[in-house]
Amino acid sequence: MLKQRLEYYLIRILTLPLIFLSFNAIHKIGKIIGFLAYYTMQNYRKKTLSNLALATDLKLTNKEIKKIAIGSFQNLAINILEYPKLYAKKNLSKIIECENPKVAEEIYNQKKGIIFFCAHQSNWEVLFLDGTSRMQGIAIGRPIKNKFLYKWVIQIREKFGGKIITPKNALREGLKNLKKGTFLGIVGDQGMPESNYYHPFFGRRAWTSTAPALLSYKTNSPIIFATTRRERGKYIIHYSDPIYPNMNESPDVEVKRLMNEILTLLQKSIKQRPSEWLWQHNRWKQQTPKILYKRFRHDCICIILPKEKNEFEKIIKHLSVLKTIYSRDFISILCPKEFENHSLIDCDEIIYYKNYKEALLNDYRFKLVYNFTPFKKIDKHYLSLSAFEVLSIAKLKTIASSKIPAQDLNDLPKVFEAAICRKSLNQPS
Repeated sequence: MLKQRLEYYLIRILTLPLIFLSFNAIHKIGKIIGFLAYYTMQNYRKKTLSNLALATDLKLTNKEIKKIAIGSFQNLAINILEYPKLYAKKNLSKIIECENPKVAEEIYNQKKGIIFFCAHQSNWEVLFLDGTSRMQGIAIGRPIKNKFLYKWVIQIREKFGGKIITPKNALREGLKNLKKGTFLGIVGDQGMPESNYYHPFFGRRAWTSTAPALLSYKTNSPIIFATTRRERGKYIIHYSDPIYPNMNESPDVEVKRLMNEILTLLQKSIKQRPSEWLWQHNRWKQQTPKILYKRFRHDCICIILPKEKNEFEKIIKHLSVLKTIYSRDFISILCPKEFENHSLIDCDEIIYYKNYKEALLNDYRFKLVYNFTPFKKIDKHYLSLSAFEVLSIAKLKTIASSKIPAQDLNDLPKVFEAAICRKSLNQPS
Protein backbone atom coordinates (compact mmCIF):
# COMPACT_ATOMS: atom_id res chain seq x y z
CA MET A 1 0.00 0.00 0.00
CA LEU A 2 2.87 2.37 0.80
CA LYS A 3 4.41 1.65 -2.61
CA GLN A 4 1.12 2.51 -4.33
CA ARG A 5 0.84 5.73 -2.35
CA LEU A 6 4.39 6.79 -3.27
CA GLU A 7 3.77 5.96 -6.95
CA TYR A 8 0.64 8.07 -6.88
CA TYR A 9 2.31 11.11 -5.32
CA LEU A 10 5.26 10.81 -7.72
CA ILE A 11 2.94 10.76 -10.73
CA ARG A 12 0.96 13.74 -9.43
CA ILE A 13 4.12 15.77 -8.80
CA LEU A 14 5.70 14.95 -12.16
CA THR A 15 2.52 15.76 -14.08
CA LEU A 16 1.67 18.94 -12.16
CA PRO A 17 3.29 21.30 -14.76
CA LEU A 18 0.95 19.89 -17.43
CA ILE A 19 -1.96 21.71 -15.80
CA PHE A 20 -0.48 25.04 -16.92
CA LEU A 21 0.08 24.01 -20.56
CA SER A 22 -2.44 24.35 -23.37
CA PHE A 23 -3.99 21.25 -24.89
CA ASN A 24 -2.09 21.95 -28.12
CA ALA A 25 1.20 21.99 -26.22
CA ILE A 26 0.30 18.72 -24.46
CA HIS A 27 -0.50 17.15 -27.82
CA LYS A 28 2.91 18.13 -29.22
CA ILE A 29 4.72 16.72 -26.16
CA GLY A 30 2.56 13.58 -26.36
CA LYS A 31 3.60 12.97 -29.96
CA ILE A 32 7.28 13.11 -28.98
CA ILE A 33 6.81 10.82 -25.97
CA GLY A 34 4.64 8.42 -27.99
CA PHE A 35 7.28 8.20 -30.72
CA LEU A 36 9.96 7.39 -28.12
CA ALA A 37 7.65 4.90 -26.37
CA TYR A 38 7.15 2.99 -29.63
CA TYR A 39 10.89 2.30 -29.82
CA THR A 40 11.51 1.69 -26.11
CA MET A 41 8.44 -0.30 -24.99
CA GLN A 42 9.24 -3.48 -26.87
CA ASN A 43 6.40 -5.73 -25.67
CA TYR A 44 3.71 -3.14 -26.37
CA ARG A 45 5.29 -2.43 -29.76
CA LYS A 46 5.20 -6.12 -30.69
CA LYS A 47 1.59 -6.48 -29.57
CA THR A 48 0.58 -3.38 -31.56
CA LEU A 49 2.35 -4.46 -34.75
CA SER A 50 0.90 -7.96 -34.51
CA ASN A 51 -2.64 -6.69 -33.93
CA LEU A 52 -2.45 -4.38 -36.93
CA ALA A 53 -1.20 -7.25 -39.07
CA LEU A 54 -4.04 -9.44 -37.81
CA ALA A 55 -6.61 -6.89 -39.01
CA THR A 56 -6.70 -8.46 -42.47
CA ASP A 57 -9.59 -6.33 -43.74
CA LEU A 58 -7.41 -3.22 -43.44
CA LYS A 59 -4.99 -4.71 -46.01
CA LEU A 60 -2.01 -2.81 -44.64
CA THR A 61 1.57 -2.97 -45.87
CA ASN A 62 4.32 -3.33 -43.27
CA LYS A 63 5.19 0.33 -43.81
CA GLU A 64 1.59 1.35 -43.13
CA ILE A 65 1.44 -0.93 -40.08
CA LYS A 66 4.49 0.75 -38.57
CA LYS A 67 3.15 4.25 -39.29
CA ILE A 68 -0.23 3.52 -37.66
CA ALA A 69 1.48 1.81 -34.71
CA ILE A 70 3.56 4.92 -34.00
CA GLY A 71 0.42 7.06 -34.31
CA SER A 72 -1.39 4.82 -31.84
CA PHE A 73 1.45 5.18 -29.31
CA GLN A 74 1.32 8.95 -29.76
CA ASN A 75 -2.45 8.96 -29.25
CA LEU A 76 -2.10 6.95 -26.04
CA ALA A 77 0.66 9.23 -24.74
CA ILE A 78 -1.52 12.30 -25.38
CA ASN A 79 -4.41 10.70 -23.48
CA ILE A 80 -2.23 9.96 -20.45
CA LEU A 81 -0.76 13.46 -20.39
CA GLU A 82 -4.24 15.00 -20.54
CA TYR A 83 -5.46 13.50 -17.24
CA PRO A 84 -4.06 16.31 -15.04
CA LYS A 85 -5.57 18.90 -17.40
CA LEU A 86 -8.98 17.19 -17.36
CA TYR A 87 -8.79 17.08 -13.56
CA ALA A 88 -7.94 20.77 -13.14
CA LYS A 89 -10.08 22.36 -15.85
CA LYS A 90 -13.62 23.14 -14.71
CA ASN A 91 -15.06 24.01 -18.11
CA LEU A 92 -14.24 21.69 -21.01
CA SER A 93 -16.61 23.17 -23.59
CA LYS A 94 -13.73 24.81 -25.49
CA ILE A 95 -12.06 21.48 -26.24
CA ILE A 96 -15.07 19.12 -26.45
CA GLU A 97 -17.74 19.54 -29.10
CA CYS A 98 -20.65 17.19 -29.74
CA GLU A 99 -21.83 17.49 -33.34
CA ASN A 100 -25.36 16.17 -32.77
CA PRO A 101 -26.31 16.11 -29.07
CA LYS A 102 -30.04 16.25 -29.83
CA VAL A 103 -29.97 12.61 -31.02
CA ALA A 104 -29.53 11.54 -27.40
CA GLU A 105 -31.20 14.46 -25.62
CA GLU A 106 -34.56 13.87 -27.29
CA ILE A 107 -34.61 10.31 -25.97
CA TYR A 108 -33.27 11.34 -22.56
CA ASN A 109 -35.95 14.04 -22.19
CA GLN A 110 -38.59 11.31 -22.61
CA LYS A 111 -37.07 9.72 -19.49
CA LYS A 112 -35.91 6.70 -21.46
CA GLY A 113 -32.63 4.92 -20.82
CA ILE A 114 -29.84 5.08 -23.41
CA ILE A 115 -26.86 2.77 -23.84
CA PHE A 116 -23.85 4.61 -25.22
CA PHE A 117 -21.52 2.10 -26.85
CA CYS A 118 -18.03 3.46 -27.44
CA ALA A 119 -14.42 2.33 -27.87
CA HIS A 120 -10.86 3.26 -26.94
CA GLN A 121 -10.70 5.92 -29.63
CA SER A 122 -8.95 9.27 -29.46
CA ASN A 123 -9.43 10.32 -25.81
CA TRP A 124 -12.34 8.12 -24.76
CA GLU A 125 -12.59 9.88 -21.36
CA VAL A 126 -14.19 12.97 -22.94
CA LEU A 127 -17.28 11.00 -24.01
CA PHE A 128 -18.46 10.45 -20.44
CA LEU A 129 -17.42 13.93 -19.36
CA ASP A 130 -19.41 15.52 -22.18
CA GLY A 131 -22.40 13.25 -21.67
CA THR A 132 -22.65 13.87 -17.92
CA SER A 133 -22.36 17.63 -18.43
CA ARG A 134 -25.78 17.44 -20.11
CA MET A 135 -27.44 14.24 -18.83
CA GLN A 136 -27.41 11.99 -15.79
CA GLY A 137 -25.37 8.89 -16.50
CA ILE A 138 -23.23 5.99 -15.31
CA ALA A 139 -20.44 4.09 -17.02
CA ILE A 140 -18.61 0.81 -16.51
CA GLY A 141 -14.95 1.23 -15.52
CA ARG A 142 -12.42 -1.48 -14.80
CA PRO A 143 -10.38 -0.68 -11.64
CA ILE A 144 -6.58 -0.35 -11.91
CA LYS A 145 -4.11 -1.88 -9.45
CA ASN A 146 -3.00 1.38 -7.81
CA LYS A 147 -5.99 2.30 -5.63
CA PHE A 148 -4.83 5.87 -5.06
CA LEU A 149 -4.32 6.50 -8.77
CA TYR A 150 -7.67 4.89 -9.57
CA LYS A 151 -9.44 7.11 -7.03
CA TRP A 152 -7.95 10.14 -8.79
CA VAL A 153 -9.10 8.85 -12.20
CA ILE A 154 -12.59 8.29 -10.77
CA GLN A 155 -12.65 11.90 -9.52
CA ILE A 156 -11.90 13.05 -13.08
CA ARG A 157 -14.58 10.85 -14.61
CA GLU A 158 -17.23 11.81 -12.06
CA LYS A 159 -16.47 15.56 -12.01
CA PHE A 160 -19.78 16.47 -13.72
CA GLY A 161 -21.97 14.21 -11.58
CA GLY A 162 -21.65 10.89 -13.40
CA LYS A 163 -20.99 7.64 -11.57
CA ILE A 164 -18.53 4.86 -12.44
CA ILE A 165 -19.58 1.27 -11.68
CA THR A 166 -17.40 -1.84 -11.75
CA PRO A 167 -17.88 -4.68 -14.29
CA LYS A 168 -18.92 -6.89 -11.37
CA ASN A 169 -22.01 -4.74 -10.77
CA ALA A 170 -22.61 -3.81 -14.41
CA LEU A 171 -25.75 -5.85 -15.15
CA ARG A 172 -27.54 -5.11 -11.88
CA GLU A 173 -26.68 -1.38 -11.81
CA GLY A 174 -27.15 -1.06 -15.56
CA LEU A 175 -30.69 -2.48 -15.45
CA LYS A 176 -31.68 -0.32 -12.49
CA ASN A 177 -30.37 2.93 -14.00
CA LEU A 178 -31.68 2.35 -17.51
CA LYS A 179 -35.16 1.74 -16.13
CA LYS A 180 -34.88 5.10 -14.31
CA GLY A 181 -34.02 6.89 -17.57
CA THR A 182 -30.28 7.26 -16.86
CA PHE A 183 -27.78 6.63 -19.64
CA LEU A 184 -25.20 3.84 -19.41
CA GLY A 185 -21.77 4.13 -21.04
CA ILE A 186 -20.00 0.95 -22.13
CA VAL A 187 -16.52 0.77 -23.67
CA GLY A 188 -17.09 -2.42 -25.62
CA ASP A 189 -14.01 -3.10 -27.74
CA GLN A 190 -12.09 -5.40 -25.36
CA GLY A 191 -11.40 -9.06 -26.10
CA MET A 192 -13.63 -11.38 -24.04
CA PRO A 193 -12.67 -15.03 -24.79
CA GLU A 194 -15.01 -16.24 -22.03
CA SER A 195 -18.00 -14.93 -24.02
CA ASN A 196 -20.14 -17.20 -26.20
CA TYR A 197 -20.42 -14.56 -28.95
CA TYR A 198 -17.87 -13.52 -31.53
CA HIS A 199 -17.82 -11.10 -34.44
CA PRO A 200 -15.47 -11.15 -37.46
CA PHE A 201 -13.68 -7.99 -36.37
CA PHE A 202 -11.64 -6.74 -39.36
CA GLY A 203 -12.01 -10.20 -40.86
CA ARG A 204 -10.87 -12.17 -37.83
CA ARG A 205 -12.84 -13.85 -35.05
CA ALA A 206 -13.07 -11.62 -31.96
CA TRP A 207 -14.91 -12.69 -28.80
CA THR A 208 -16.97 -9.89 -27.29
CA SER A 209 -19.28 -9.26 -24.33
CA THR A 210 -22.95 -9.09 -25.29
CA ALA A 211 -23.80 -6.90 -22.28
CA PRO A 212 -24.77 -3.81 -24.37
CA ALA A 213 -27.28 -5.76 -26.49
CA LEU A 214 -28.57 -7.80 -23.55
CA LEU A 215 -29.27 -4.67 -21.49
CA SER A 216 -30.85 -3.00 -24.50
CA TYR A 217 -33.26 -5.89 -24.98
CA LYS A 218 -34.11 -6.29 -21.28
CA THR A 219 -34.95 -2.58 -20.86
CA ASN A 220 -36.11 -1.75 -24.40
CA SER A 221 -33.44 0.97 -24.46
CA PRO A 222 -31.77 2.13 -27.69
CA ILE A 223 -28.03 1.79 -28.28
CA ILE A 224 -26.18 4.84 -29.59
CA PHE A 225 -22.66 4.36 -30.91
CA ALA A 226 -20.56 7.33 -29.79
CA THR A 227 -17.28 8.19 -31.50
CA THR A 228 -14.66 10.79 -30.74
CA ARG A 229 -11.94 12.15 -32.97
CA ARG A 230 -9.16 14.68 -32.40
CA GLU A 231 -9.16 17.71 -34.69
CA ARG A 232 -7.31 21.01 -34.32
CA GLY A 233 -6.55 20.36 -30.65
CA LYS A 234 -10.24 19.64 -29.92
CA TYR A 235 -12.34 16.50 -29.47
CA ILE A 236 -15.30 16.08 -31.78
CA ILE A 237 -18.01 13.68 -30.61
CA HIS A 238 -20.56 12.15 -32.96
CA TYR A 239 -23.62 10.02 -32.11
CA SER A 240 -25.04 7.39 -34.44
CA ASP A 241 -28.76 7.08 -35.00
CA PRO A 242 -30.33 5.15 -32.11
CA ILE A 243 -30.50 1.40 -32.65
CA TYR A 244 -33.64 -0.03 -31.03
CA PRO A 245 -34.21 -3.67 -30.09
CA ASN A 246 -37.07 -5.47 -31.82
CA MET A 247 -39.08 -6.75 -28.87
CA ASN A 248 -41.07 -9.09 -31.15
CA GLU A 249 -37.93 -11.12 -31.84
CA SER A 250 -36.38 -13.65 -29.47
CA PRO A 251 -33.53 -12.42 -27.22
CA ASP A 252 -30.99 -14.69 -28.94
CA VAL A 253 -31.77 -13.27 -32.38
CA GLU A 254 -31.88 -9.64 -31.25
CA VAL A 255 -28.76 -9.73 -29.09
CA LYS A 256 -26.75 -11.04 -32.02
CA ARG A 257 -28.25 -8.50 -34.46
CA LEU A 258 -27.62 -5.56 -32.15
CA MET A 259 -24.03 -6.63 -31.48
CA ASN A 260 -23.32 -7.16 -35.18
CA GLU A 261 -24.70 -3.73 -36.01
CA ILE A 262 -22.76 -1.76 -33.39
CA LEU A 263 -19.51 -3.63 -34.02
CA THR A 264 -19.85 -2.95 -37.77
CA LEU A 265 -20.16 0.76 -36.94
CA LEU A 266 -17.09 0.48 -34.70
CA GLN A 267 -15.01 -1.06 -37.49
CA LYS A 268 -16.00 1.66 -39.94
CA SER A 269 -15.05 4.30 -37.40
CA ILE A 270 -11.65 2.76 -36.63
CA LYS A 271 -10.95 2.38 -40.35
CA GLN A 272 -11.37 6.14 -40.83
CA ARG A 273 -8.75 6.96 -38.15
CA PRO A 274 -6.84 3.79 -37.28
CA SER A 275 -4.02 5.56 -35.42
CA GLU A 276 -6.52 6.94 -32.88
CA TRP A 277 -7.55 3.47 -31.68
CA LEU A 278 -5.88 1.52 -28.87
CA TRP A 279 -4.06 -1.21 -30.81
CA GLN A 280 -1.98 -2.04 -27.72
CA HIS A 281 -4.62 -4.34 -26.21
CA ASN A 282 -5.38 -7.91 -27.31
CA ARG A 283 -8.64 -7.50 -29.24
CA TRP A 284 -8.39 -11.01 -30.69
CA LYS A 285 -7.76 -12.89 -27.44
CA GLN A 286 -8.82 -16.51 -27.92
CA GLN A 287 -7.78 -18.17 -24.66
CA THR A 288 -8.93 -17.70 -21.08
CA PRO A 289 -6.35 -18.14 -18.27
CA LYS A 290 -7.88 -21.50 -17.30
CA ILE A 291 -5.76 -23.83 -19.42
CA LEU A 292 -2.59 -22.13 -20.69
CA TYR A 293 0.18 -20.40 -18.79
CA LYS A 294 0.32 -16.69 -19.63
CA ARG A 295 3.72 -17.13 -21.31
CA PHE A 296 2.13 -19.31 -24.01
CA ARG A 297 -1.25 -17.57 -24.24
CA HIS A 298 -1.09 -15.74 -27.57
CA ASP A 299 -3.69 -15.38 -30.29
CA CYS A 300 -1.48 -15.94 -33.35
CA ILE A 301 0.89 -18.92 -33.49
CA CYS A 302 3.39 -19.95 -36.14
CA ILE A 303 4.65 -23.56 -36.29
CA ILE A 304 7.71 -24.12 -38.48
CA LEU A 305 8.30 -27.74 -39.47
CA PRO A 306 11.79 -29.10 -40.27
CA LYS A 307 13.09 -30.25 -43.66
CA GLU A 308 14.85 -33.29 -42.18
CA LYS A 309 12.56 -36.26 -42.84
CA ASN A 310 13.08 -38.09 -39.53
CA GLU A 311 12.48 -34.95 -37.50
CA PHE A 312 9.49 -33.97 -39.65
CA GLU A 313 7.82 -37.34 -39.16
CA LYS A 314 8.53 -37.31 -35.42
CA ILE A 315 6.79 -33.95 -34.97
CA ILE A 316 3.95 -34.27 -37.45
CA LYS A 317 2.54 -37.25 -35.51
CA HIS A 318 1.96 -35.01 -32.50
CA LEU A 319 0.82 -31.75 -34.11
CA SER A 320 -2.73 -32.64 -33.10
CA VAL A 321 -1.73 -32.07 -29.46
CA LEU A 322 -0.75 -28.48 -30.26
CA LYS A 323 -4.02 -28.08 -32.13
CA THR A 324 -5.90 -29.28 -29.04
CA ILE A 325 -3.98 -26.82 -26.87
CA TYR A 326 -4.53 -23.95 -29.31
CA SER A 327 -8.01 -25.03 -30.37
CA ARG A 328 -9.30 -21.49 -31.06
CA ASP A 329 -6.10 -19.59 -31.85
CA PHE A 330 -4.93 -18.51 -35.29
CA ILE A 331 -2.32 -21.05 -36.40
CA SER A 332 -0.04 -20.75 -39.42
CA ILE A 333 2.17 -23.68 -40.42
CA LEU A 334 5.36 -23.32 -42.44
CA CYS A 335 5.95 -26.66 -44.10
CA PRO A 336 8.79 -27.80 -46.38
CA LYS A 337 7.72 -28.01 -50.01
CA GLU A 338 8.79 -31.66 -50.28
CA PHE A 339 6.17 -32.65 -47.70
CA GLU A 340 3.21 -30.84 -49.26
CA ASN A 341 1.36 -34.12 -49.82
CA HIS A 342 1.34 -34.89 -46.11
CA SER A 343 -1.86 -34.34 -44.18
CA LEU A 344 -1.50 -31.63 -41.53
CA ILE A 345 -3.76 -30.33 -38.78
CA ASP A 346 -6.65 -27.99 -39.48
CA CYS A 347 -5.23 -24.45 -39.29
CA ASP A 348 -5.65 -20.96 -40.71
CA GLU A 349 -3.01 -21.35 -43.39
CA ILE A 350 -0.17 -23.57 -44.60
CA ILE A 351 2.78 -21.88 -46.25
CA TYR A 352 5.23 -24.09 -48.13
CA TYR A 353 8.91 -23.16 -48.29
CA LYS A 354 11.78 -24.60 -50.37
CA ASN A 355 14.70 -23.72 -48.11
CA TYR A 356 15.11 -22.36 -44.60
CA LYS A 357 15.72 -18.80 -45.81
CA GLU A 358 12.23 -18.82 -47.31
CA ALA A 359 10.90 -19.51 -43.80
CA LEU A 360 12.02 -16.03 -42.76
CA LEU A 361 8.73 -14.31 -43.50
CA ASN A 362 8.50 -10.56 -43.11
CA ASP A 363 5.24 -10.98 -41.20
CA TYR A 364 4.20 -9.11 -38.04
CA ARG A 365 1.29 -11.40 -37.15
CA PHE A 366 3.04 -14.07 -35.12
CA LYS A 367 3.27 -13.45 -31.37
CA LEU A 368 4.58 -16.95 -30.62
CA VAL A 369 6.70 -19.15 -32.88
CA TYR A 370 7.41 -22.86 -32.52
CA ASN A 371 10.65 -23.43 -34.40
CA PHE A 372 11.10 -27.18 -34.85
CA THR A 373 13.98 -26.73 -37.30
CA PRO A 374 17.73 -26.59 -36.59
CA PHE A 375 17.91 -23.21 -38.40
CA LYS A 376 18.70 -20.75 -35.59
CA LYS A 377 18.34 -17.60 -37.72
CA ILE A 378 14.60 -18.17 -37.48
CA ASP A 379 14.68 -17.28 -33.77
CA LYS A 380 16.39 -13.92 -34.20
CA HIS A 381 14.29 -13.04 -37.24
CA TYR A 382 10.86 -13.48 -35.64
CA LEU A 383 11.97 -11.97 -32.32
CA SER A 384 12.91 -8.83 -34.27
CA LEU A 385 9.32 -8.64 -35.56
CA SER A 386 6.42 -9.39 -33.17
CA ALA A 387 7.25 -12.71 -31.55
CA PHE A 388 7.49 -12.57 -27.77
CA GLU A 389 9.23 -15.94 -27.76
CA VAL A 390 10.53 -18.60 -30.16
CA LEU A 391 10.31 -22.11 -28.75
CA SER A 392 12.20 -25.24 -29.76
CA ILE A 393 11.75 -28.84 -28.62
CA ALA A 394 14.82 -28.42 -26.40
CA LYS A 395 13.32 -25.34 -24.69
CA LEU A 396 10.01 -27.09 -24.15
CA LYS A 397 11.77 -30.08 -22.61
CA THR A 398 13.65 -27.79 -20.24
CA ILE A 399 10.39 -26.15 -19.15
CA ALA A 400 8.65 -29.52 -18.76
CA SER A 401 11.54 -31.16 -16.86
CA SER A 402 10.38 -29.80 -13.51
CA LYS A 403 6.88 -31.18 -14.00
CA ILE A 404 7.27 -34.67 -15.47
CA PRO A 405 9.69 -37.57 -14.86
CA ALA A 406 12.89 -37.68 -16.92
CA GLN A 407 11.75 -40.80 -18.78
CA ASP A 408 8.75 -38.85 -20.16
CA LEU A 409 10.86 -36.11 -21.76
CA ASN A 410 11.04 -38.09 -25.01
CA ASP A 411 7.26 -38.26 -25.15
CA LEU A 412 6.37 -35.10 -27.11
CA PRO A 413 2.65 -34.98 -26.22
CA LYS A 414 3.56 -35.08 -22.52
CA VAL A 415 6.26 -32.43 -23.04
CA PHE A 416 3.83 -30.12 -24.88
CA GLU A 417 1.18 -30.52 -22.22
CA ALA A 418 3.51 -30.17 -19.22
CA ALA A 419 5.31 -27.13 -20.60
CA ILE A 420 2.36 -25.16 -21.98
CA CYS A 421 -0.70 -26.12 -19.95
CA ARG A 422 -1.73 -25.30 -16.40
CA LYS A 423 -3.56 -28.60 -16.11
CA SER A 424 -4.05 -31.83 -18.01
CA LEU A 425 -5.96 -31.54 -21.25
CA ASN A 426 -8.15 -34.41 -20.03
CA GLN A 427 -9.34 -32.50 -17.00
CA PRO A 428 -12.69 -30.72 -17.32
CA SER A 429 -12.55 -26.92 -17.77
